[in-house]
Amino acid sequence: MNRTFFFIILTFVLVAIDWYVWQGLRLAIRNFAPVTQRWIGGVYWGFTIITLIAYVGMQLLPPDYFGRTTRTFIIALIAIPYLSKLLAVFVLLIDEVRRFFQWIISMFFPAVATPSPETGEPIIPRSEFLAKTAVVAGAGLMGTFAFGILSGAHDYRIRRIRLPLKNLPKAFDGIKIAQLSDIHSGSFFNKTAVKGGVEMLMKEKPDIAFFTGDLVNDQASEVKDYINIFDKVKAPLGVHSTLGNHDYGDYFQWASPQSKINNLADLKKAHKLLGWNLMLDENRPIRVDGEEIGLIGIQNWGSGNFAKYGNLEKAYEGTQDYPVKILLSHDPSHWRAQVLPGYKDIDLAFAGHTHGMQFGVEIGKLKWSPVQYRYKEWAGLYEEDNQYLYVNRGFGYLGYPGRVGILPEITIIELVKA
Repeated sequence: MNRTFFFIILTFVLVAIDWYVWQGLRLAIRNFAPVTQRWIGGVYWGFTIITLIAYVGMQLLPPDYFGRTTRTFIIALIAIPYLSKLLAVFVLLIDEVRRFFQWIISMFFPAVATPSPETGEPIIPRSEFLAKTAVVAGAGLMGTFAFGILSGAHDYRIRRIRLPLKNLPKAFDGIKIAQLSDIHSGSFFNKTAVKGGVEMLMKEKPDIAFFTGDLVNDQASEVKDYINIFDKVKAPLGVHSTLGNHDYGDYFQWASPQSKINNLADLKKAHKLLGWNLMLDENRPIRVDGEEIGLIGIQNWGSGNFAKYGNLEKAYEGTQDYPVKILLSHDPSHWRAQVLPGYKDIDLAFAGHTHGMQFGVEIGKLKWSPVQYRYKEWAGLYEEDNQYLYVNRGFGYLGYPGRVGILPEITIIELVKA
């Protein structure tokens, strides 16, 4: 009953938003030719009706009626127009506030208002400028999100970092590390583009490769069609991986607890099929020419409400003699919560998780995304007291099937002796 009531209320709100934005659009195009106005109105209401039908269908049909990719795009079809309309509503409300205060002033100074030709009563006309601003803002945001799907989703970028470490053994001077993170194979819709991204990575000829979690969205079966693509990720010193918060199936309604357990077991098998060395609260030496460094990998551990499966104390045990220690930990909040305060000799940590929220701005030194208000370390390289963290922006995407400003990343880090 509560769900039905919420559905009715939200439907009413959406229709009210559609109607309110239409009032602004009508004002913005009032000087157009009548036939042009009719065409614009037809397109607006036609697309709005399609969006509303999609919303109603998502509510009434069973969750498994649509495939995962289809469902993702239907959600985008609903969310993107209404986010854009909400921006238009915000601009139009500025005009409402202006009119309200102008109306108050007109009570004392009637000359500031325009008299009605019918009654002679003072009226406060809507601002055509703000109406046009609202239309441009809403249409611009919608176009930006659409472009982010068509272009940004698979616009892979290689980010190169040269990182000096003071205790790096001579044999490791110049070692090239490749990092992938947050593949989210259940979201992909362009297999050819994904294959191209892997080929970009392999052209870099890394000495060692890391994957820092979230191979799938929820279900191990999502990666099945991509095994023969990601198994091409190879490196002489191995590909080493760990789990992310989505890999445990915590955000899916399983038929039984055993189904969830089986899913995690299948996911671990997928890492083996890929030829990746999955690290679950453990460490291992990486050896080159008789010298070695320590690699530590833990299960997901995130501050706040995110799952805390990892055990760093267990994973760290026995690593004390390694001259350099590298940590693989999916969630970057783990670095500040546990690594910095308690493990001063972990030289470098690799993480992912944030995706840079798949939305933001990166131009020169300007770097901004809404996710920075949740995570202090959210994209790129961070340093504190000679300890480093690199946060990968993610290879895939989740929810919104695209990226705006924060593009999918392949990281190449070259370690050099300081």
